[in-house]
This record gives sequence, C-alpha cells and structure tokens, in this order.
Amino acid sequence: MTAKDFLKLLEDYKNSRISEEEALNRLRHLPFEDLGFARVDHHREMRKGFPEVIFGTGKTPEQILGIVQSMNRGSTNILVTRSEASVCELLRNDFPEAEFHPNSKAITIRRNREYTGKGKILVVSAGTADIPVAEEAQITADLFGNQTECLFDVGVAGLHRLLSEKQRLMSARVVIVVAGMEGALPSVVAGLVAAPVIAVPTSIGYGAHFGGLAPLLSMLNSCAALSVVNIDNGFGAGQIASIINHL
Repeated sequence: MTAKDFLKLLEDYKNSRISEEEALNRLRHLPFEDLGFARVDHHREMRKGFPEVIFGTGKTPEQILGIVQSMNRGSTNILVTRSEASVCELLRNDFPEAEFHPNSKAITIRRNREYTGKGKILVVSAGTADIPVAEEAQITADLFGNQTECLFDVGVAGLHRLLSEKQRLMSARVVIVVAGMEGALPSVVAGLVAAPVIAVPTSIGYGAHFGGLAPLLSMLNSCAALSVVNIDNGFGAGQIASIINHL
C-alpha cells in the first residue's frame, strides 16, 4: 500500500464510500502478513517508496504464488526476480497480466504505468553477454516509476561505440553500467558524465575473472567516483537508481 492508497482509504471512509468493516479489513494486514513461510511486508512501499520484491531462487512455485496473492492489493506493481517460465504460467491462472522476461528470468505484474521519477535512467552493458543482468536492472527501474533507456554492447574493446552515444549518456539523470571481464567500463562512463553512476560487476569472464570477483575489485578501486553493487545484482542497481531518481 502506497501513501496515496492509504490517504484514499481514509478519504473513502470519511465520506462513507466504504464501511468501517471494509476499512478495517484492508488495514488488517499492515504492516506485515505472516504466511508461515514468509512475512510479507505490506508497509514497505509506504515506508520506503519501494514495495517488497520477491527473490524467486530457492522458493517453490506455490510459495511464490502465495506471496503474490498476499501482495495483490491496490495499484502496487509486483516483481519476481530470478524465476522460471513455469512459475509465470502458474501465476497467470490468477494474474493473466503476469509477464515472463526470459533474458533476466524476471516476472512482472504491472498495474500502475505512471512514471514518477524526475529524469531518465540509462542502463549500459559492456557486452551482449551482460544483457541478462542489465535487463534485470532496467525492468526493476521501469516497473517502479522511472523512464529508462538501454545502451548495449559498448565495452572498452571498441570504445568508439560508447563515444558515439555521448548525448544519451549526458542526458541521463542516473546511469547503471553493467560489465564483466575486467570491469573497466563503469570507470570510463563515470569519468564522462556528471550523473551518478552505479556499477554492476557480472560473472561473465574467463579463469582469473573468478566468477565476477575481478570486475568487482576493479570497480571498487575505480579512480572515478561511482557506486558498486554485488556481482550480478541488477535488481539492486535498479532499486538504488530509482531511489536516486525520485530524490
């Protein structure tokens, strides 16, 4: 429930558009609802400006369905990360608008298409292999009220590809840069733009790449000012970018 939803509920009760019983029923599960296997935080969107998101890995399809059913109220958009097409098919029995994104393995249920962010978030990937993580960041930012654009495969092996898109880089209010291998691209971008840059290391690379540790350390040691999230954490980058874009 958002602050806007809560104020509308109070207004509807004040003007007798809903009964006392209905108002109490809608407030009964604030601030959280205990499902036994999960405690769904219905208060988070009002508290943080960002609703709870379901991390799909490790949860059964039935558990994900139960959490989504609990979250199904008001105009809240619902995001399930790191899931499977079969889970989306299960959700579609109750939520026909559920959409599966095969690259990022995210599931979205969109009720609200209003963009409330102050500017545009640009999501940049160094290589095509980094797109699944980049798409997770883009979907997260877009679903929670931000205009987004993507700029893929502009890594440092061919820097002219990035420089040809300088205008798009400069016009963004927040830039997310996703890179594997040696992880150099976020530093390059951060040295070019005035906007905040969020770097996302990926697990794409060979041997001494150590599953993403090499680009993570490279980004943490950047000479340019930037922020870094965990390996493959496109969701975290999208969330932080959204918070910044709403300030």
